[in-house]
Amino acid sequence: MSSRIPLLLIVALWSGAASSQRSVPLPTPPPPGARAERRTPIVEAVERIGPAVVNISAEKLVQQRRSSLDSFFGFDVRPRGYKTESLGSGVILDASGVVVTNDHVISGASRIWVTTADGRELEAKLEGADADNDLAVLTVDAKNLRAVKIGTTQDLMIGETVIAIGNPFGLSNTVTTGIVSAVHRTVKGESGRNYSDFLQTDAAINPGNSGGALVNVLGELIGINTAIVGGANTIGFAIPIDRARRVVDELLHYGEVKSVWLGLRGTSVSLGADRPLRPGARGQGLRVRSVYPNSPAARAGLEPGDVVVAIDGRLVEGRDDFDTALASAGMGRALVVAFRRDGQERTARLTTERTPDDLGLEILRRELGVVVRDTKGGPTVSAVSRNSLGDRKGLDRGDQLLAVNNRKVKTVEELAKAVEGGFSRSSLVLSVYREPYLYNVTFALE
Repeated sequence: MSSRIPLLLIVALWSGAASSQRSVPLPTPPPPGARAERRTPIVEAVERIGPAVVNISAEKLVQQRRSSLDSFFGFDVRPRGYKTESLGSGVILDASGVVVTNDHVISGASRIWVTTADGRELEAKLEGADADNDLAVLTVDAKNLRAVKIGTTQDLMIGETVIAIGNPFGLSNTVTTGIVSAVHRTVKGESGRNYSDFLQTDAAINPGNSGGALVNVLGELIGINTAIVGGANTIGFAIPIDRARRVVDELLHYGEVKSVWLGLRGTSVSLGADRPLRPGARGQGLRVRSVYPNSPAARAGLEPGDVVVAIDGRLVEGRDDFDTALASAGMGRALVVAFRRDGQERTARLTTERTPDDLGLEILRRELGVVVRDTKGGPTVSAVSRNSLGDRKGLDRGDQLLAVNNRKVKTVEELAKAVEGGFSRSSLVLSVYREPYLYNVTFALE
């Protein structure tokens, strides 16, 4: 008798086994309108602003000198280079081709490309950049660009929903959501530079999304995302759009951004106290330490000893609040400054001006008694006035100045800008190189 099982029997057995198992029903189509129900304000905001968020690709040529061993064995010792590429995001501010991104995304780039959401790769022209605000402006030659709808941060609410959108790889947008955690934040970047008046959010912002858009649920641009703070994976920061617009306008018109000038310097104080505020504590005003002649503050009648408590109704609890208010004001803006003098509340009206071109060098000459010049080694002290603050601190001709308040400088122009940027501070820290030593010198400014 054959041991083979008849084919019909096998089919019957298989059919019975199959029928004994649970069947998995196919998914039923969602009812009409279900997708519309899921179209939340966040979805609509992303659809609205997504086409205006672009990828930024920056090519950098890095020069590298061959080692001494190459020279010893007779190889070519001329500098050689290799290319690196940084990726970030940007936002189209105007359909004519104006794009904003972070300065650190394109810093040092030899060529820059913008890739739009519809896949066009466009070579960009750098119109201007400002490291102090971490912003750069690019222009591209293209038609049918989609620009963002620009909002404001004047009425921003702590706790309101925000959306961070970037385009890190030129393929499609990445989206994260969160809330506004804080405003007017001062943060320190990885380079040691301080940045003021930032928005803080818990929406994730990674380096590839740096330069992208922070928007509200209406799809309005309220900030430019920036990933300059190391080790803060759960905290995101963005540059307020009100300040970004002012910086972009100045870069497009002048190619640079000048600090707003009132002509006074001060330090944070406690209410009714003459001593400086302890680190980390909240203050009750900015005590004026000095007023420059012929400055807006001098013409408005402000004097050393006055305590500034508000600017245009915005409370000033200390130096950071004061700097933030000026950074947001812009040039040629009429301000009302509230201050205390001899226990009485007073107000003064003044108009902001552009910082004098020679302010940084004037501070060094007038307050430190130091004159500098450019050399191959960088900014170098060429003269020190006898019995000046610089003389008493031991500065001498030939000393090289490498950094100001932890900000590296390579030319006299960079040195002047760094000193100018620290004008409102009560002290100035210079990194001085005198062969073979490098040391820091702190100068208390009056």
